[in-house]
Amino acid sequence: MASPTFSDRIERIPPSGIRDVFEAAGDDAIDMGIGQPDFPTPNHAREAAVEAIRAGRADSYTPNRGLESLREAIVAKHERDQGVSVDVDDVIATAGGSEGLHLAMEAHVDAGDEVIVPDPGFVSYAALTKLAGADPVPVELRDDLTLDPAAVEDAITEDTAAFVINSPANPTGAVAPREDVAEFARIAREHDVLCISDEVYEYTVFDGDHHSPMEFDTGGNLVVVHSVSKLYSMTGWRLGWVTATSDRIDRMLRIHQYAQACASAPSQFAAEAALTGDQSVVDEMTATFKRRRDVLLDGLAEIGIDCPTPRGAFYAMPKVPDGFVDECIERGLIIVPGDAFGDGGAGHARLSYATDEATIRDALDVMADAHDAVTE
Repeated sequence: MASPTFSDRIERIPPSGIRDVFEAAGDDAIDMGIGQPDFPTPNHAREAAVEAIRAGRADSYTPNRGLESLREAIVAKHERDQGVSVDVDDVIATAGGSEGLHLAMEAHVDAGDEVIVPDPGFVSYAALTKLAGADPVPVELRDDLTLDPAAVEDAITEDTAAFVINSPANPTGAVAPREDVAEFARIAREHDVLCISDEVYEYTVFDGDHHSPMEFDTGGNLVVVHSVSKLYSMTGWRLGWVTATSDRIDRMLRIHQYAQACASAPSQFAAEAALTGDQSVVDEMTATFKRRRDVLLDGLAEIGIDCPTPRGAFYAMPKVPDGFVDECIERGLIIVPGDAFGDGGAGHARLSYATDEATIRDALDVMADAHDAVTE
């Protein structure tokens, strides 16, 4: 009997570089590695899920696309925040933004295609491209860690199926200016390639404003991925959504209905309440993250570590000397090496300030000692 083998697709995918960091650190380590807000889920979202469970409304499958009431709330959100009108059938509720990205790739990318990804960029982009049988084409970021539309356009070939943008960005905290987002929309339209816009950190912007390609004419060459995970501190609820033209949603639905059937019903009720309820919690979280960012940047400057100012999300990506990340981990501080996010991240580290100020100050003390150790 033949031994079982593994698919070529899975063999192309290495484990996440972030995992190695956590395995190397001890149980008592200071954690600046995980991208998870340390706020509770808004109470009105929790209560909506509990009420649905108690009333028996969360016991069954929902429609594959998701609850119509949730999708109506998402349509209203896009009208409010992006000033665009979409139909409820242009939305599909997913198991977090992660599934949304996976559906976008699987429905639009074939073996031998190319997908342009930011470098450094979120670890899933290249991995999901490979799982779809395609080849990721990394594009190095500018010095301020934003993605240059001209560099994306230069990277397009006859094999390009899509390019990925992410603003506010993980791992850099960069926010794309309006003129760049308009250019990305133009590139998608004129070159007839798909723009996949990851906007899961949309509300966490400190300087300037968030802009989406939805605000510009894209000719339908756009898939936008959102999630309540970071917007409302609901990472464990695993609820996101994708917005696109209905024909694109129909294709993604074909995958979703076999792999997932529908997003979690209780989570859909919670997400609907989060989107339609009191939004002051979002402003409070954003103001807190901005204070934490400033504490971190001031501390890094005192140490002598250069860091572009992150304008959104809750990550900083400073330049660090050789051996710095390993030295921090040895001293009990979890940070992520920049090259876990692509070759363009070499010589950097990702720091998550989704934690309290006391922890950030403790981490800065460790970083100061680690910096001294590797620069003596």
